[in-house]
Amino acid sequence: MSLNVIKKVIDLGDGRTIEIETGKLAKQAHGSVVVKMGDTMLLATVVSSFEAKEGVDFLPLSVDYQEKYAATGRIPGGFLRREARLSDYEVLISRLVDRALRPLFPEDYHADTQVMISLISADKNIMPDCLAGLAASAALAVSDIPFNGPISEVRVAKIDGQLVINPTLSDLERATLEFIVAGSEFDINMVEGECKEIQEEEMLEAIKFAHTAIKHHCLIQRELTEAVGKTEKRTYSHENHNEDLKKAIYAATYDQVYAIASSASGKDERSAKFKEVRDNYIATLGEIDDVTKFLAKKYYHDVEYDAIRNLVLDEGKRLDGRKTTEIRPIWSEVGYLPAAHGSAVFTRGETQSLTTVTLGAKDDEQMIDGAFINGYQKFLLHYNFPGFSTGEVRPNRGAGRREIGHGNLAMRSLKQVLPADDENPYTIRIVSDILESNGSSSMATVCAGTLALMDAGIKIKEPVSGIAMGLITNEMGTKYAILSDILGDEDHLGDMDFKVTGTKNGIVACQMDLKINGLSYEVLGKALDQAKAGRLHILGEMAKTIEAPREDYKPHAPRIVTIRIDKEYIGAVIGPGGKIIQEMQRETGATISIEEVGNQGVVQIFADDKAAIDAAVGRIKAIAMKPEVGETYEGKVRSIMPFGAFIEIMPGKDGLLHISEIDHKRIETMDGVFEIGEIVKVKLLEVDKQGKLKLSRKALLPKPERPASAN
Repeated sequence: MSLNVIKKVIDLGDGRTIEIETGKLAKQAHGSVVVKMGDTMLLATVVSSFEAKEGVDFLPLSVDYQEKYAATGRIPGGFLRREARLSDYEVLISRLVDRALRPLFPEDYHADTQVMISLISADKNIMPDCLAGLAASAALAVSDIPFNGPISEVRVAKIDGQLVINPTLSDLERATLEFIVAGSEFDINMVEGECKEIQEEEMLEAIKFAHTAIKHHCLIQRELTEAVGKTEKRTYSHENHNEDLKKAIYAATYDQVYAIASSASGKDERSAKFKEVRDNYIATLGEIDDVTKFLAKKYYHDVEYDAIRNLVLDEGKRLDGRKTTEIRPIWSEVGYLPAAHGSAVFTRGETQSLTTVTLGAKDDEQMIDGAFINGYQKFLLHYNFPGFSTGEVRPNRGAGRREIGHGNLAMRSLKQVLPADDENPYTIRIVSDILESNGSSSMATVCAGTLALMDAGIKIKEPVSGIAMGLITNEMGTKYAILSDILGDEDHLGDMDFKVTGTKNGIVACQMDLKINGLSYEVLGKALDQAKAGRLHILGEMAKTIEAPREDYKPHAPRIVTIRIDKEYIGAVIGPGGKIIQEMQRETGATISIEEVGNQGVVQIFADDKAAIDAAVGRIKAIAMKPEVGETYEGKVRSIMPFGAFIEIMPGKDGLLHISEIDHKRIETMDGVFEIGEIVKVKLLEVDKQGKLKLSRKALLPKPERPASAN
């Protein structure tokens, strides 16, 4: 059997290459490629139905990225021992690809389309996420599916002061900025990433640098399309049209819709009025078939779209009456939940987040068991978006892709300002419950998360705020308006959703999605400058509630004490089968964890009260610490001799309590002074050259007062 295998190579310019191969695997898919960089290989396939379903006026696109455990030589954990539902990491990569591809499909293409990307081989130092978008686009490029691409995605990072495309995982640890950037030959349409308080100019420089690489990737894909003979795409007809109905709806409703849009009414009132106009017009049509009714609703939506956008472009006026640079009213409160370790309510306009901070021990860290990424994570942020936040009836089925994506953006933002691990022993979990939503709920999560962390007493480096920016342009791109702090409707009807988070010193994270072609870097720069002004305003409003982290944790918050022991004592503290450490936890009520770091054992003792911590610390020291002169110990009487008693102050560490050191008064005999097994508090006076311990009890007793006759 002969194969028509076609291969193209992308030269990264530094000795590294990316190979794109088609014609060998998954040939029954409408498009299939294998993308290879080093030992990392991705199989991307795309299939699209030839007809659209009845009544569908959008693109039913699904994008799934999945990692095969065999790619890294691992067997999955869990009971089933097989790949299951997508992990959060896989969902986030799926979202990156989806957001890059979706805007480039024709607006009138409505056929079910599925993109699947599988990690089939992994190089532990080459991250697959920055190759997934390229693989998906290349699969479309070798198919006959209509697509206004190609596109590509790259990771751009600044390492040791230099911008690098698709750096290795080991190099990424030194990065001061890291963005995934997606775009076509002509435009950027998606950016997401994090950075260490950089300035706006530095961010623009990184995006431009990434776009240069993307252009080259797209050129190679065009060559691939020509090589496989797929320059002609399939024909389709997925929409019905009725131009007379469209013109009639515009003529009858546009002025009414424009008037409602300019009335600066609230979200619910405005929605009700828009719906009333639509329903009243449809009622005038009398008995109509389902197709006509469907088209009438679609054309009326277009009227809303045009009227709201024209209001902004012509009058500089927004749906709620604000100016383009104006931020909605803000109020916030901390300590709202008395039993939480930290809490905050942050409300901006009609968007509200109730956020909590919970402090946990090392045992509370999240175990990550992915094919490519595995290990432990001590900072968690979860974002919840219940139906009631928008006045909807919607079943609670757990976190969806949107919740995972929004939570990840907030997590990336706040991660940048957390204290270093050696300054913060806690596992931290932040939960943002969105109670109201009308735009920018992920940015409300960032603000509420900052406030809750400060309320919990976590010594963050700087407060962080976030803002969502929007953009509206005319068809020719000659007129535009940049909108600060966008509403939900402005997100839906606008051309850009650009979320930027940062401190007073600079940007820490961003997420941008563009729905149009042709955004200039000049406009993007203006959007960044306007976002900075908005961020600083929001930080000022947050400071009115709390300016800095509390000096101490809440009284009911758990405490953690860290002590270090010699490596040789780790086994003694744990005991055979964990017997000793389990006994200590049971008897003291503290949670104890031990980690070997270098030549030491790092022991964390976690408890809700000081007594439990002190008891656990005392028992660990008794096992693992070397006797220190001047320290006080509670020891057990092991044997009694005529000249004193031998006291065990640590396991295997006995010292002599001489008869002369028992009390200030003279003791003639040891008879009846102690019993075997009795606990005695003693002070270590000396360790001689032979390592023998000299103890004293009387050093801990108050000296008797001399009788008056002695003076």
